[in-house]
Amino acid sequence: MTATATTHRVSTLLSERFGVPVQEVHADARLKDLDLDSLALVEFALVAEEEFGVRLTEDDVTTDDTVADLARMLQGKGGDA
Repeated sequence: MTATATTHRVSTLLSERFGVPVQEVHADARLKDLDLDSLALVEFALVAEEEFGVRLTEDDVTTDDTVADLARMLQGKGGDA
């Protein structure tokens, strides 16, 4: 899967599952700027594990991460489900 495709899938998850307005989700958007708190990050990690078929730890996703950071991290873990 390409970086662009992974970024798109992460963006879709954020908008569809977490209610983030589509127009706010872009590669450079930080999770804290998308109003995702620590509880939402835990939930995101669980959803991403299922969606991408990878194992995530609590340290893998932080509020300082951007959408592009998440996509790179998921690709680095072999996420392609």
